Amino acid sequence: MDLVLNYADYYIFTPYVYPSTWPEDDVLRQIISLLIVTNAGGLIIYFLFGTLSYYFIFDHNLMKHPQFLENQVQREIKFSAQSMPWISIPTVALFFAEVRGYSRLYDNIEDSPYGWFGVIFSIFSFLFFTDMGIYWIHRFLHHKLIYKTFHKPHHIWKVPSPFASHAFHPLDGFLQSLPYHIYPFIFPLHKVAYLGLYIFVNIWTVSIHDGDYRVPQFLRHVINGSAHHTDHHLYFDYNYGQYFTLWDKIGGSYKNPSSFEGKGPHDYLRKLKVCVSNRTSNGYENGTQEYGKNK
Repeated sequence: MDLVLNYADYYIFTPYVYPSTWPEDDVLRQIISLLIVTNAGGLIIYFLFGTLSYYFIFDHNLMKHPQFLENQVQREIKFSAQSMPWISIPTVALFFAEVRGYSRLYDNIEDSPYGWFGVIFSIFSFLFFTDMGIYWIHRFLHHKLIYKTFHKPHHIWKVPSPFASHAFHPLDGFLQSLPYHIYPFIFPLHKVAYLGLYIFVNIWTVSIHDGDYRVPQFLRHVINGSAHHTDHHLYFDYNYGQYFTLWDKIGGSYKNPSSFEGKGPHDYLRKLKVCVSNRTSNGYENGTQEYGKNK
């Protein structure tokens, strides 16, 4: 995060915001700057990719589903906008520790233990490490003693839109992001790779709420996509994973998505449309018969 902070200091904070006498490495200044940068960046990613997904990927027919709530999109956005500033507070504490040099983040490829191979390997290990961490944290949040208070607010959205992606209780949202922040304190990671991965995981979170259940056939049982996560919202005890299905299969919580079996939200809407159409046709025929009798 110090890359972003340095950029913000150079182009915005130092010339236009803070007095010139306030050093860039001052503790209070860094904390305030990180709060601004984290909130601004989080909101930009959320609204940019949420909006793109909502208008170009999300199937708006899902809004006709009986479990899609009235004014749901507006409620998802409001909930997210209210929660994200609170989520940013403990997040900034970890970013601050990174900026002050307590993590294992490094600047140059030469600092990688194994050169470019180490950088590439760390990207994959980041994904697998965070997927494992999120699985167990997510599953813990479903425990009956804490679910109602902390995780249930996210399960209000049974058929989510992309804007539900960050609509969490603040503690829930922070806990599920914790593996992202823990990784660079345990394992070496290039700073640019970390920044790119942090943006990626936020975009991925939007994507698994976008209602687009299409996945290449050979990846259906590997990648935890929108179809898997929608079933998590609908059926509660399944598909806790973030990117992969590995830990759900290990933990016995994997469910083949109902959309892959012709029983998903889109299938329900098609059947509902057929039922309404048949009912209308039958009503018309019965009405015609009665009209003929009366005549």
